[in-house]
Amino acid sequence: MRFIIGCDYHPRFQMIAILDTTTGEVKVLRLEHENGEAKAFYLSLPKGTRVGIEATGSTQWFERLLGECGHELWVGDPAQIMARVVRKQKTDERDALHLLDLLMTNRFPRVWVPCPADRDARQLLQHRQKLVRMRTAVKNQLHGLAMAQGLCRKHKLFSQAGRRLLESLELGPWASRRRNELLTLLDQLDPQIAELDKAVEAEAARRPEVQLLTQQKGVGVITGLAFVLTIGPVERFARSRQLVSYLGLNPSEGSSGDHQYLGHISKQGNSMMRWLLVEAGQTAARLDVKLSRVYKRLKFRRGANVAKVAIARRLAVRMYWILRPAREAAPPVRMSGSSTQSMVDPRSGSVGTTPSSL
Repeated sequence: MRFIIGCDYHPRFQMIAILDTTTGEVKVLRLEHENGEAKAFYLSLPKGTRVGIEATGSTQWFERLLGECGHELWVGDPAQIMARVVRKQKTDERDALHLLDLLMTNRFPRVWVPCPADRDARQLLQHRQKLVRMRTAVKNQLHGLAMAQGLCRKHKLFSQAGRRLLESLELGPWASRRRNELLTLLDQLDPQIAELDKAVEAEAARRPEVQLLTQQKGVGVITGLAFVLTIGPVERFARSRQLVSYLGLNPSEGSSGDHQYLGHISKQGNSMMRWLLVEAGQTAARLDVKLSRVYKRLKFRRGANVAKVAIARRLAVRMYWILRPAREAAPPVRMSGSSTQSMVDPRSGSVGTTPSSL
């Protein structure tokens, strides 16, 4: 590898610090995107050049360019990269040099990046979610118009009979126009969302992991597909706690000395995945006896919002263990104070009994 590059990426340009490993020379350059300067520069480099950037959006074309050129792209965790900055002076040049230093010293906090097919499938789920929220907003506005005229039908407002009542309401000129345009928009969104639902089902049918997850009560193809696309290979997480932290469902903490403070959840993960887990958790709490018992107890003690998040976390852990490969049989473990029988039976893997436990 002849060149190593630390790249401070921006939508319109990038500031790079490039190291020539043969001479030890370091140069700092600014490359524009729209005029093709950046593309020409990377095409001129020999294959195998390593480029390190922070994880950010609007980089699909750049990743594709580096792949076509045969270069190696490393994507780093922005929070960890920023935590390793010592100086308080921040410029684009310093950021590029900092990234180069992390690459040179093997301290670059590299993160997992999904393949292009999975990233495109994520766009399907995100597009569907946006349209669903738009439809919900339209329905809420129609509910408001109806209730202002004394008509309260809740979800029945959008049945055939409810729609006839809504269309028959006597409204002012602008309120009538608003109602008609909202109904037209609703008629456009429904078939679009139905088409996306079919696409989600087709994508989920090609993934056996999603079929496994749908065996869990409350988990449908949308939640299952989003879970698989969000976490990637489940082997990345050695424990379920790491997965919970990755999804932002773990509590924020500010503890020092003998004092421990646990706050609200960190929300540092994928917001769409958290929303789907909360929605699926409410369904699971109605269908699953154990989750229902936990939900009712937490709702009584801490309130409905805390209970919903707790069930979402438990549901994520269950989905993790569904995808996690079967663990190898545990080796015999000697119980402290007993030299006659192991804690785990090596033949069956079940917990053994000791004289002290009888």
